[in-house]
Amino acid sequence: MNGDRYDDDLDDLDPHDPYDDDLSGEEDRGDEEFDAQILEEELRQAAAVLDPVPAELQQIAVDAYALHDLDARVAELTFDSLVDALPVRGLTDVPRMLTFRAGEVTVDVEVTAQGLMGQVLPPQPARIEVLGGPRPGSPLMADDLGRFTGDAPPTGPFALRLRTGGDVVVTEWLRA
Repeated sequence: MNGDRYDDDLDDLDPHDPYDDDLSGEEDRGDEEFDAQILEEELRQAAAVLDPVPAELQQIAVDAYALHDLDARVAELTFDSLVDALPVRGLTDVPRMLTFRAGEVTVDVEVTAQGLMGQVLPPQPARIEVLGGPRPGSPLMADDLGRFTGDAPPTGPFALRLRTGGDVVVTEWLRA
């Protein structure tokens, strides 16, 4: 005889069955959850000390959250020359042509090794920010015809934020 059970009853216990009270009772599950919470907190503290989040990455996260503007409309990519255009034989440094649309606003952008060039349609003045990287890009201004240029080509993932009058439009993120 072994405790309250006979030896024959012990043979019927399954060590993987969470409902066999002798092997994994409610008390044990509660202790396991408590231990997991303590372990998780200790791991968070160790990671914060041994492998802290870089300040640049924190700033990118803050900037990305700032994009969460309920008034902003997301401009959908409707044309990308890397996907939609036919390749031209013999040309090596072909600019990338992009078209974004949000409602009545269309943004045509040409991305080259020298920078950005584009136009907001219908033609209107706009303030354009190139989003991406740890440092905010310099704002670009679209003239009365909606034309804008930027001297620095985007590197890595980028998006454009346009402020036209009272509207805010943010393009989809793309890799340069």
